Amino acid sequence: MGFLSEITDIAMTRILDRYIFREVTQTWFAVTAVLLFILLTNQFARVLGDVAKDKLPTEAVFEVIGLTGLQYLTILVPIGLFLSIMLALGRLYADSEMPAMMACRVGPAGIYRPLTWLILPLVAAVAWLAIDVGPQALTKIERIGAEARRQADLASIEPGRFVSGNAEGIVVYAENVVGPGQVENVFLQSVDPDGTMEVVIAERGEQRDSDDPNVRFFVLHNGKRYSGVPGTARFTVMEFAEHGIPYRLPDVSAEKPEPRTMSMSDLLRSPDLDRRAELQWRIGIPLSTLILAILAVPLSRSQPRQGRYGRIAVGLLVFIIYFNLLSAGKAWMEQGTVPPAVGIWWVHGLMLSFALGLIGVQNGVHRRLFG
Repeated sequence: MGFLSEITDIAMTRILDRYIFREVTQTWFAVTAVLLFILLTNQFARVLGDVAKDKLPTEAVFEVIGLTGLQYLTILVPIGLFLSIMLALGRLYADSEMPAMMACRVGPAGIYRPLTWLILPLVAAVAWLAIDVGPQALTKIERIGAEARRQADLASIEPGRFVSGNAEGIVVYAENVVGPGQVENVFLQSVDPDGTMEVVIAERGEQRDSDDPNVRFFVLHNGKRYSGVPGTARFTVMEFAEHGIPYRLPDVSAEKPEPRTMSMSDLLRSPDLDRRAELQWRIGIPLSTLILAILAVPLSRSQPRQGRYGRIAVGLLVFIIYFNLLSAGKAWMEQGTVPPAVGIWWVHGLMLSFALGLIGVQNGVHRRLFG
């Protein structure tokens, strides 16, 4: 009889483990998908606005959306896991299923055991996203934007509209656009730092490359050039058959990359406070995912018929406090207010202590220790 009872207990444990795992996993997919859809919808509108302003090429829209989605997952996976555990277990409490499981001797270990099948892969995925994929995606998005700015010269001109050129103080107008980088009936105005204004009118213009990949020429044909200081009589007029105006393209590579775009190896070698803060932030994201998963179980505990959403507001408040403290700790570390040895680790320690303390209180550990 004892042997049969043991087999029955094992079979029951496996059934309950699969049931809890299935409920949490399905909820996680739904919550994460909804949050990702909302954020990407807003991002899609922003990207279309950037395309309209020639800040991004049309063919790069979906690539930028995909790269942005990878960045969003770095934060959505932790909050999705946190909310899915609270929602799934909250439903079990509301439907009196969890009390029934506890009557079958399912304790905290019996709840966390099936959750680890989901938690550990997600923590590993978040670590990969935060440490490697996210910074690479951000770097690629910035490179796409920089390349678009390099190309947004004559290609950005619309017939009958005044357009500010890449060079500071240059305004270009063309009556017709006859081809890629070719315009007709051109008006160009530029102002030098000393106040000298130059106005050029030409029958046609075209874009030409130079030996320097960072410099292009706007070549005008059959026109006149007026140069002088407004408000004075010191103006010169020159007729030309061909007149080339050089302009420098924006540099694709940043002189000093931002910490959030740097690789982990570069962050590890740097003594700068902002880069060490970024390093701790990246390592802290998978750590916070694990802590939030641990914390979600005691936070989801409620009385029968209390409602499955009764504890969500409390959970969201805890999540907001957690990530606001992380952001504040990172800022304090960058400013030198908090030493790097303390960094943002104190926030993780505080939340982990809160989670373990809450588990202990709910399971009567304090009564056994002090009662």
